[in-house]
Formats: sequence, C-alpha cells, structure tokens
Amino acid sequence: MAYFDAASTEPLHPQAREAYLAALDVGWADPARLYNQARRAHMLLEQARTEVAEVLGARPDEVSFTSSGTQAVHLGVLGTLHGRRRTGRRLVTSAVEHSSVLHAAGVHERDGGTVETVGVGLTGRVDLPAFTAAVAAEGTALACLQTANHEVGTLQPVAEAAAACREHGVPLLVDAAQTAGRLPIPEGWSVLAASAHKWGGPAGVGVLAVRKGTRFRSFLPEDERERRRVPGYENVPAIVAAAAALRAMSAEAARERSRLSALVDRIRNTVAKVVPDVEVIGEPVERAPHIVTFSCLYVDGEVLLTELDKAGFAVSSGSSCTASTLRPSHVLEAMGVLTHGNVRVSLPRGASSAEVDRFLEILPETVRRIRQDAGVA
Repeated sequence: MAYFDAASTEPLHPQAREAYLAALDVGWADPARLYNQARRAHMLLEQARTEVAEVLGARPDEVSFTSSGTQAVHLGVLGTLHGRRRTGRRLVTSAVEHSSVLHAAGVHERDGGTVETVGVGLTGRVDLPAFTAAVAAEGTALACLQTANHEVGTLQPVAEAAAACREHGVPLLVDAAQTAGRLPIPEGWSVLAASAHKWGGPAGVGVLAVRKGTRFRSFLPEDERERRRVPGYENVPAIVAAAAALRAMSAEAARERSRLSALVDRIRNTVAKVVPDVEVIGEPVERAPHIVTFSCLYVDGEVLLTELDKAGFAVSSGSSCTASTLRPSHVLEAMGVLTHGNVRVSLPRGASSAEVDRFLEILPETVRRIRQDAGVA
C-alpha cells in the first residue's frame, strides 16, 4: 500500500517512536510537582519546549503545548481576540483557512464580533491588497493567514501580510500546520499554531506560540499549566516524541523537500497529459513541496478514491461526496475551480519514485473505467 495522505497525517517518525518509548519510562510523573520523578518529567518537558521553540523561531516561554492543532487554533484565535477586546471586535481571515479557523470565527460572530473574509485567486493565493486593506480598517483585533493551504498546497504571502499587520498594529495568527518541519517559518507572526502529527510526531500534541507583547487572554477558566494559556495535564512522553520528530524532520527538510517537490512536479505535469478533462489545482511553483491536487470532470470523487484504495493507494479529497457534508470543499469553492472528482496526493517522507510511477500508470485507466461505468466515457 502506498500511503499518499501525509497532509492529513505524516507517519510516525522513527525518532519519535524511540523518544516516546524512552519517555514513558522516565517522564510519566506530574511535571508540576517537586519530587525527583516530577523534576525529571519537568526537565523533559522544558527540553522539548526549547527544541520546538528553536525550530519555530520562538522563545521557549512563548511556546505552549495543546491537545491538538485544532485546539491551538481555537485558543489562539479566541484568546487573542479576547485579549484585544478594547481594541475592537473585527477579525480578518482568508477564504481558504482551515476549518478550525472558520469555526473559531463563527464563535466570534455569535459573540457579537465581526469577520471579514478576504478572497483568493484561481490558484488559492490570498488577494494581498485586499488583505492589507482589511487589516487597516478601524477596530481590527486580529488577522489569520495559513502558511500553506491544507487542500491544495498553495503558499500564502505570510511575510508580506505580516508587514501590513505590523504597520497597522494588528497581530497576525499563522496556521503553520502544513509547513512546520518542512519549510522555514515566515517571519512576522504574533501567534502561531501547529500540529505534531503533521510533521511525524504523535497525534494529540499541538503547539500554540504567542509572541511576547501580544495581548492574549484565554477565554477558558484559568489553569496554572502551560503559561496559563492551555488548561489540563501535559502528556510529557507525547510532547517529547513530538519535539524529536520536529527536530528530525527539520534536519532532513532540505533534502526531502527537493526530492518530494520533484515527484510532485512529475505528478502535476503527467496527470494533465494522460487524463482527459482534468484540472490540476493550486500554485505550480509557490507551493508546499509534498502536496498536489487535481479534479477529474465526470468522476464521482468517492468512487475514485475507493478504486485507488483498491489499487493500493491511500489518497484523500476535498470533494463534497467524501465528507460528511453536502457542500463542496470551501477551499475549492473559494478558488472557483472544479470541485467534483477531486484527489489530493500528499507525499510523506520516504515516498519513492517507483510508487509515483505506479500511481501515474494506473490513474488514467481507473478514471476511464469510472467514466465508462457512469456512461460518460
């Protein structure tokens, strides 16, 4: 089975597994206590915090661990808005942010705040002049922009957006889930969220980083743990494993980035030639190195994914028919591209050229057969 769904979750890195097993033996105690075993757990927790902070370009005391990337986004968005209520109640986001951002924005609206959603172009890149104008409006408390889109891989102009936010005194929350450990983190963010299982760490660990000087106040009951930003007991072994994976992925990043990007280029170029009525989606150059998305006309997305699974390929989709909703993917819809028969291929570390070649061999016949069965071939 060729696993091509790293954008959903990257397989556990071997160094993460090794670190997790070791930490289970020595990092099980409560890191907030004062006895020997607790001090050992506390040391492991703070060492992991330092390692994660170094990769993300943050200070250790700016980094808190959460139970997921989604929780990190929710806390980051709502906590920053709560901390800046006196400034205003406006939130600015792009139309293609992860659903966790959009759900937090919905909570903000229901609480009386306002949300301005900035559109994107055909490749999924945010309209930077419109984004700049939005953050310049009076009463803007927070802006949100992802580093790379989860569905199509398009890189966003984070550094330029951050400069605009800085000029107008607006903090920028950056969702770095798809690029942390793979690409350098752009400068200028005020709040950052990421998720360990996206970089080969264990599920159940997220990262929330809040720059010194950014007004932040958790909307949840206060807890003494994690800089009073995140309530609940820390999973020290999982956090240690997450830090080990991030450190390892970052060390391998330059080599794997170049290799996987070349494989993605091969998929982008070949699919457009061998599959009729197909649309390859997203930025061809300014993109995450491991993600490629395309949509096939006259093809049911769920059927296509099922047939690819039978052929030995695990891929995902943004099509409505593969989700628990009747609406198309909000990302594809905002881009104005074909939403039907969508396939996202996202290559994990170690994905081979032979696997990609085999995928490109079976794809045209699989699509042709589905269309034939549907009576449109």
